[in-house]
Amino acid sequence: MSHNKRDQKAILSAQLLLNLAEELKVPFLQIARKAELHKTSIKDLNTIQVTAENALRLIDGYALGLRMNLDDSITDFEPVSVSSVLYDAGQQLSSLANEYGVSLELSIAGRYGPVMANREGLQAALVALGASMIEAMPAQGGRQLRLQLATHRSRYGIVAGLYGDNKKLSKDALQKGRKLKMTSRQPLLNVTHTSAAGIFVADALLSAMNLDLTSSRHQGMYGLGTVLQTNHQMQLV
Repeated sequence: MSHNKRDQKAILSAQLLLNLAEELKVPFLQIARKAELHKTSIKDLNTIQVTAENALRLIDGYALGLRMNLDDSITDFEPVSVSSVLYDAGQQLSSLANEYGVSLELSIAGRYGPVMANREGLQAALVALGASMIEAMPAQGGRQLRLQLATHRSRYGIVAGLYGDNKKLSKDALQKGRKLKMTSRQPLLNVTHTSAAGIFVADALLSAMNLDLTSSRHQGMYGLGTVLQTNHQMQLV
């Protein structure tokens, strides 16, 4: 890896760290305030546990992205079942979704063979992305808070992503957020009132695997996802 490329990745990592730090202030502040009360109900204990687990997964995803950028061998691809990755990501996100009153669904539109991906990196990206989208949903209003972990076939490959009813999850909003993440505490203000650290952790993880995070549609819902190639498609490229 050239020095110039490594320097660029170091700068991107520093930018993401600033964004992540803003996000981590909120959950750890919640933990601290509840601990100060010394009187915790079962619900309080559950909130503390879910909040801490979500913060730790965010840190783990960020650390994995850093390791992938520093060591190319970590990003080795293997045949992976998209439906299996989505299911496991959903399991990790279920407690957070319950805490925010979000209905988490799994939608597999068709049967597909394995795709080529780094399983750990792909799952971490989907979990980080899902956490940010879940946290943003209550502020969006609406009678039903629903989020789908979904996959479908496109002309470019197999798409895996997360989808809801927020029409503002657009390509332009994502591009603007990437530019503002260094200078704004709310770079995706039209999408979420948080720092959207999970979205940018997912963006960094996918980038380390030479994949793109992009806006996407699934069965009339709006979201963010990535396009994955099957083993056969990789051979044709």
